Amino acid sequence: MDAPSQPQLQLEAVIGFNGHVTSGLRVHPDSEHLVYPLGCRIVLKRIKDGKQEFLCGHTNNVSCVSVSKSGAYIASGQVNFMGFQALVIIWDYAQRTIYAQLELHKAKVEALAFSPNDKYLVSLGGQDDGSIVVWNIETKQAICGSPASAHSAGHCLTVQYSNKSDDVFVSAGNGTLRVWELDLLNRKIRHTECQTGKLKRVVKCIEISEDDQFIFCGTTSGDIMKINLRTGLLSDCGPAKKKYSLGVSVLRILKSGDLLVGSGSGTFTLCSRTNFKTLKEVQLEKGVTSIAIRGQGQQVFVGTEAAETFRFSYDDFKPELISTSHSGAVKDVAICSGSSELFATCSEEDIRLWHIDKPKELLRITVPNMTCNSLEVMADGHSIISAWNDGNIRIFAPESGRLMLMIHDAHRMGVTAIAGTRSCKRIVSGGGEGQVRVWMLHSQGHQLLETMKEHKATVSCITIKSDDKECVTASSDGACIIWDIVRFVSLQMVIGNTMFRTVCYHPEDYHIITSGTDRKSGGVAKAANC
Repeated sequence: MDAPSQPQLQLEAVIGFNGHVTSGLRVHPDSEHLVYPLGCRIVLKRIKDGKQEFLCGHTNNVSCVSVSKSGAYIASGQVNFMGFQALVIIWDYAQRTIYAQLELHKAKVEALAFSPNDKYLVSLGGQDDGSIVVWNIETKQAICGSPASAHSAGHCLTVQYSNKSDDVFVSAGNGTLRVWELDLLNRKIRHTECQTGKLKRVVKCIEISEDDQFIFCGTTSGDIMKINLRTGLLSDCGPAKKKYSLGVSVLRILKSGDLLVGSGSGTFTLCSRTNFKTLKEVQLEKGVTSIAIRGQGQQVFVGTEAAETFRFSYDDFKPELISTSHSGAVKDVAICSGSSELFATCSEEDIRLWHIDKPKELLRITVPNMTCNSLEVMADGHSIISAWNDGNIRIFAPESGRLMLMIHDAHRMGVTAIAGTRSCKRIVSGGGEGQVRVWMLHSQGHQLLETMKEHKATVSCITIKSDDKECVTASSDGACIIWDIVRFVSLQMVIGNTMFRTVCYHPEDYHIITSGTDRKSGGVAKAANC
């Protein structure tokens, strides 16, 4: 008999933006939705009210996104493990369903571009693949392919279709810049090398003028090359004096012909199409990786490596922050006791407090050059306790982010897990060396009550029982231990063939529930107290 189907959890909303996908943020031609990748999904976010929809089908992180000129299709490519094929998916935008799944590239899809009349999709493989493939959208089949660059050149990094012809596109990268022409009759693509003279550049991004006369290339050297598309010859290069720090990472052409430029240092610039002179400039935190134009250019959306998105109006050119998120792995999540509206997260050097409905960032606490491994909001809501890789425990005020107390050298190999009692008088911490420590909090400071050592490796999670008399710890040594934190002795040990990552008590306190690196969760009946 078939096993009964289990009900699936439905994803309601996500807080996040992957600022590391180049040109990952797009405005759909309907001017009502933002399109961007996040993990294995494509997010469609309504600009008016922030309502989200999700396109699910990728098996690994999405590496690139393209939207067809008509808006009928969205294409997305992913990364995969070495030796495995990386999937390209064409989505039917109206139906929100998969239209086609295309597999030829290995390990990674670097870039995608639709032809102007939705006839073809060109895909570029990553460093381990190095090929360009042209796909027929109607038949869902590959027409032809070719190595993206010569053996003597470096890796190809980007691809862009012309605005008027379905048969012409451009590719560029490290020492390579080619104009390609599709010969449909013979199922071939033929390239012409562009001549840049003495200029040797790594091209990160391409934009083609609306009349298909010129190719604008943003380089890692911080300048912009202007190439005649018909002849393949260098027409101009600039700016002459002040180059863009950390390179030009993204370009967009406005209807006026002027350029929007995003740099690796975070400068977002409007520059002249004739001499590349800066007309307007704004400095953002971290590198600009996406520029998306809405409508005729009245609004511009910008995404950065800091996982933040901004909205600009063309007239005043002032940034309006519309979303924030962590830019690295989220290490821990803590829901405020007695509230389903507030929760806190930690990632790398910062702690953030969120309101679940908006979802909106309410508070950010940053400790530069440190990593927060774990946190918890104390039951009375008056403090946030946090575990840091420098071996210190830091306690912050949730309203202001003020540092209220720091316990120095709490653990020799960094504090890796932390929990507070419901009475808010004690803290239990775990360290990279495997020790579990119980601390008493006083109005004037703190006191170490006991150190308990049975774990052989990093303590990854701590949960305290509702009566404040016991706690359970999980460790990457494959053991979960239940401790008496009144007498400071171990009561019971559970051993599994896994590296335990998290553990908690059942709401009625008669089970502990675990999960680990074997991707399984399990429940264990707890023995009666002796």
